[in-house]
Amino acid sequence: MITIDFDRFPVMPGISVLDVGCGQGRHSFEALRRGAAVTAFDSSESDLADVKTMFGAMELEGEVAIGGQGQVRHGDARAMEFPDATFDRVIAAEVLEHIHEDVDAMREIARVTKPGGLVAVSVPRWWPEKVCWSLSDEYHEVEGGHVRIYRQSQLTERLKSVGLDILGSQHKHALHSPYWWLKCAVGTDAENAATKAYHRMLVWDLMKAPKLTRWSEAALNPLLGKSVVIYARKPGNGS
Repeated sequence: MITIDFDRFPVMPGISVLDVGCGQGRHSFEALRRGAAVTAFDSSESDLADVKTMFGAMELEGEVAIGGQGQVRHGDARAMEFPDATFDRVIAAEVLEHIHEDVDAMREIARVTKPGGLVAVSVPRWWPEKVCWSLSDEYHEVEGGHVRIYRQSQLTERLKSVGLDILGSQHKHALHSPYWWLKCAVGTDAENAATKAYHRMLVWDLMKAPKLTRWSEAALNPLLGKSVVIYARKPGNGS
């Protein structure tokens, strides 16, 4: 499931990409397919091991565009061991809501981005996330869980405070909001017929991408989108 819109966030051969808090690597894999030099960065060594394995599998299967390279780096998003102005593109998808010192991480993101480089940040959208928190403490009161709910204005102001220029925003994954409301209502570790059926639909949609659900989600995203994506640029000349 890709959250960042790569039409608005162009990645091509010769571009260096940092995926902060890469998790299972969904955005790293897409950037690698497009021929970028990708660094998947995370605090979880087990996730990074899986991402590294997949990088190798993609290369063996011929899924990597010419020039594409993938590597993994372990570390803390609040203090990344990269020189200033290292990357043309930096992605931070669904990670800042897990970090108490989020402005420190944003400052690091801005620091390692090249002048003129692009940044894409996504977090859970305020009102769908608020519903989840209201329905279930389990949803967020877990180790490594969400520590805050962002309003879009709050997120953009914090990104601007570290020196990034905001280019635009969008909402994504409207079909996922009702699923998580159902999960929170019945218990995040529980399953019932409704959640099972809804999950099957989401998997089917992910695998088949039928026009009906793609059009429906696009129409519903402004109202129900579970994630908000902010696109930004570091001032200066460059990529």
